Amino acid sequence: MHTSRLPDPSKLIPELDQIGGALFTATANGSIPRTTISLVHLRAGQIVGNTYLTVRHTTGLRAAGEPEDRITAVASWQDSSHFTAPERAALALVEAVLAPSPHTERVTDDLYTEAATHYDDKALTTLATAIGQVCFFIPFALIGKPLPGKPAAQQWRD
Repeated sequence: MHTSRLPDPSKLIPELDQIGGALFTATANGSIPRTTISLVHLRAGQIVGNTYLTVRHTTGLRAAGEPEDRITAVASWQDSSHFTAPERAALALVEAVLAPSPHTERVTDDLYTEAATHYDDKALTTLATAIGQVCFFIPFALIGKPLPGKPAAQQWRD
């Protein structure tokens, strides 16, 4: 495929740029490191199986100076020693929110308690917003199928 399925969504619905900008601003309040948010976004892309999202967030982590072993280990973070306890809690939350859990509630009290030992209320709210941020863009990535690794102007069909 040499083009995406959809044209640029922000050209069709200009308010999307405002929504995306507001979500970025909300998550950039300093309560959670940008790296943690990027790791969460990468894991979300992996969970939903979308190449565009995984390439985008892998590229961003590399540009931020993250080592390859940490980026690669996101896929198997549960048994990796490459992440801090707060990063592990954030990855556990995004996985709980996005991965099916037929036998228990998705975010258990134990998981919330663990995350709350690493993050205060503002940081947990920011983390929930960061998960919501990537979830907002997942349908565009899955339905529109933008081109991985292409500059913004070249991602969408004309």
